[in-house]
Amino acid sequence: MARIAALTAGPWSSANNIEEQKESSSDFDEPITLTAAMCPPKSATYTSSNNSSNDSTFSSVTDQKINNTLQNTINATQNLSTLIQHIASLRLALRASINIANDVSERHSDLLRHSGELSAAAERLQHEEQVLTRRAEEIGKPLKHYDAVDRIGPLVGVLFKEGGRVVVRGIAKLHVDNDEEFVRVLQEIDEAVEYFGEDGGGAEVFGRPGSGGVSSNSRRGGRERTASQQPFQANASGSAEYYRRACALQDAALELLRVGVADRISQTSSQIQDALKIPKVPLSADKLEASLVYTRFHGISRRSNALINIARKRVETLGSGSLAASSYEDFLTLCRNTYCGARETLLTTTIRSHMDILKERHGLVGMTRLASVFLIRLCTIETALYLDFFGDPDKRRQTTKKAKGPTGDGDDEKAAEENEGGNEGGDDSTAFKRLGSSSSHQPGAAIASQILSEDATYRDAEFQSMLGSLCSALHRTIRRGLVSVLDLDVLCQVVSVLREERSAANSTSTTLAAARAVSGVIQDAQERLIFCANTSLHKEVVRFKPTSADLNYPGKLLGEKPKAAIIVGDEEGEGGGAPKTEKEEAEVNDAVAAQLRIYESWFPPMRSVLRILSKIFRVVEPRVFEDIALSAVQACTKSLKDGSSHILRASGQIHADLFLVKHLLILREQLSPFDIQLRSVERQLDFSEAGKAVSRFLANRNRRLFSMSTENALVTLLREGVSVQESSVDSKRDLEDCLRSACNDFIEHTTSTLLGPISKFVDQCKNASSDGSTDVLRKESFMNGIVVKGMFGSASENLESELGNVSTQMKLYLENASTLSILLKPVVRKITRALEEAKRFIDEVPNDENDWNSELREEVLKSASAFETRVKAATSIKQGSN
Repeated sequence: MARIAALTAGPWSSANNIEEQKESSSDFDEPITLTAAMCPPKSATYTSSNNSSNDSTFSSVTDQKINNTLQNTINATQNLSTLIQHIASLRLALRASINIANDVSERHSDLLRHSGELSAAAERLQHEEQVLTRRAEEIGKPLKHYDAVDRIGPLVGVLFKEGGRVVVRGIAKLHVDNDEEFVRVLQEIDEAVEYFGEDGGGAEVFGRPGSGGVSSNSRRGGRERTASQQPFQANASGSAEYYRRACALQDAALELLRVGVADRISQTSSQIQDALKIPKVPLSADKLEASLVYTRFHGISRRSNALINIARKRVETLGSGSLAASSYEDFLTLCRNTYCGARETLLTTTIRSHMDILKERHGLVGMTRLASVFLIRLCTIETALYLDFFGDPDKRRQTTKKAKGPTGDGDDEKAAEENEGGNEGGDDSTAFKRLGSSSSHQPGAAIASQILSEDATYRDAEFQSMLGSLCSALHRTIRRGLVSVLDLDVLCQVVSVLREERSAANSTSTTLAAARAVSGVIQDAQERLIFCANTSLHKEVVRFKPTSADLNYPGKLLGEKPKAAIIVGDEEGEGGGAPKTEKEEAEVNDAVAAQLRIYESWFPPMRSVLRILSKIFRVVEPRVFEDIALSAVQACTKSLKDGSSHILRASGQIHADLFLVKHLLILREQLSPFDIQLRSVERQLDFSEAGKAVSRFLANRNRRLFSMSTENALVTLLREGVSVQESSVDSKRDLEDCLRSACNDFIEHTTSTLLGPISKFVDQCKNASSDGSTDVLRKESFMNGIVVKGMFGSASENLESELGNVSTQMKLYLENASTLSILLKPVVRKITRALEEAKRFIDEVPNDENDWNSELREEVLKSASAFETRVKAATSIKQGSN
């Protein structure tokens, strides 16, 4: 039992029991286990079988131990029972806890399920709430627009009677000057139009804006023709009917704006016309800026700009593609057209009259410059006035602050706002002063240009069209003057002046209309210039018929006085220096006379070509100039060749050669500064195969005339019968070839002239010995020794006179020493070569044949060498003297 108690003893065993267990267990050697404890003790068995005699001795001790053991066993049993009961209670408590935990888990699951259901229900309720709210808004939204249409009608002077069948216009209670209230009313009307037109389907019943085909230049907007003026339809829905009413309200509100802007502009324009009797009596240009034409318009600009700005902001808010915005766009277009028409009516007569006066006073060239400056100034002022009406004040105010800088004070800002809104009822001179003059050097004009460049309202098509119409007066006046002008100098001056003014007009974006007008005039002036240049070239070069005075060479080079028709400018006024002495004036006059003498000595066609090309070089397009120069050089070269032929018959070969060389050299030299190629490709139609192609076309019986392919008979006929021939034309190359040919001709002719009979002798010898045999040459009469000696003697006698004549004529025609040297060197080489050939032929003839002997041969050869030496010495002396 002690063992059981020891084994079963737990935390509930007492300390006494533990000590007793230790004492009892000390009597046994074996360890006490649960099995041993449950078995009968061995000592009792052993005692009963072997030691029965000692039973009485140990009975008392055994009883005592048994009693102790029983007592311990009872105590241990009681502890064990208590422990078992406690474990059982713990088991029951654990099972109860498990049950409670399962119950809590089930309740938690139920709670989660119920929470999900509640959340789904809450979401469903929230969605239903949103749907109901949206439906409530949808239900309330039409009511708001219905109420707005019914409420706003009397404010804008519109009453709907007989259930909307009759629309009555009256006096509006709402004033456009009350910006906040008027804008609020416009916003409600626009929302009603958008709702009833898009959501209610009113636009499909009564039409969208502009569908009625009414121009935006009409008195009312396009919607009034398509919706508000449509008759009442009994079968139409309520939304469609209220769309018609909302359109009528919008038209009535825009009518108030139209009366305040367009009608006011028209009325002001009519008053100005009546007061100034325009257009019957034009105004003076110098008084135009201070006249009623500008002061009255500046007076109404501020209020008009405020009303136009309301419509512009409504368009920006609604968007350009919305239903309600189209009426505002039509209103803005109507205002712009009305303004531009009024300004054009007031200014056209004055501008045209001013152009005519400038032309009468200053001529075409002076009028061109002054009129261009006037138009640039006019465009600047008109742009400023247009911005006062249609510009965005916010942008201009911001740009004004930027232009003045952060240090600008309040007075400057206030002055800017006053200028911005227009000087109502006061002196408007400051409005023009702030624009600056037409000069681009004034800082005021630069600031004005910077301010205007920020607001791009002036780029409106209507306004630019109006400026173009005003600037067309320049084109009209100058074009009428150009038709009768034949002077190339005047036309070149006009083009140069117009180009300068176009550059000034293009410098600012506010004067582009003037730049476009000037560009158109430039094109007309260039066309007239090209026509006159071609006419002059055709008359003075192509169809030139020289007179005896024109072909008087070398007479024109022998010191004739220059013509007095050329005027020399006043150089004293240009220089601004001290007056020249008589000696200086004489030197200047001599130099001018020398230049004029040289210029007058040129052949008239070449003089005309160079004069015309030098005039038009800077004032026409490069491609046009090159085309004109190409044809002019071709015609001039042909004319020079023809003139050389006439001079050959009249004055001789050397004059004809030197004439051609001189003028071709001058022509090449004068064309080099132009830096042009003088090349082109000419295309011509070649009909040489047309007959054969037509024959094949007629012979083909299966020809397809209507086939839509390359096998069409007509296409084949054109392809085979007509061809394009291209040829490259290079006038500069042709000029060089012509000059080279002329120089070669001069060298050949000069060589023959200096050699005299020797040249003929060499040619005869070459012809006689052409077969390579000298037998025939020996027997020829021209190879007789005495004849050859006389020939060399005659050539030597004429050499001095011929050399002097050639040198004199070359100096007369060619003034450049290097040119003389270049032409004489080949002449000397040819003479040397001819003399060497003559010596060779003479050496081939033996002595005692054809009157030849050693002495005669030596004498002839010495004459040839002396002739060659004299030629070289004479040419070297001439070159050195030059």
